[in-house]
Amino acid sequence: MIMCKAEYADKIDRAVFPGLQGGPFLHTIAARAVAFKEASEPDFKTYQEQIVKNAKALAARLIENGFRLVSGGTDNHLMLIDLTSKYEKLSGRQAADHLEDAGIIVNKNTIPFDKRKPRTTSGLRLGTPMITTRGLKEDEMVLVADFIAETLENRQKASIKRQIRRKSQETLRTVPDL
Repeated sequence: MIMCKAEYADKIDRAVFPGLQGGPFLHTIAARAVAFKEASEPDFKTYQEQIVKNAKALAARLIENGFRLVSGGTDNHLMLIDLTSKYEKLSGRQAADHLEDAGIIVNKNTIPFDKRKPRTTSGLRLGTPMITTRGLKEDEMVLVADFIAETLENRQKASIKRQIRRKSQETLRTVPDL
């Protein structure tokens, strides 16, 4: 969705439709209406603030655990870990697979000046909206960062990854309902 001043509306409409956009899809229109309604509620601002608090806590603990974040930290919901700072031979793809084994879902991602191919990468991208939605707060972000560090440090040990999976599931069970 593009929001603009009225003076630009016709030019944007001609640039987008019909060339870049097809016909209207009612399910997409309904989803946007729901999203705008949620975003207009006061609780949404509180939720967004918690997402950023969680990201800052996660980033800080990852740094404490010896990881280099490409941006040195975060001011939003995302962060990008440079794996080469700690594990020179571990690719983003491998790290994401190991973390998935431990019940932690992240995305492989290229880093600036990455020497690896985009299918392999040297980085991991993490975001906090989903775990914030599940009710986690800053204290749990410390645990998540520790789970990530422990998993990658013990990536060849399936038993450790199973233990971390159980710990992370238990952490989710102890979080109060929203």
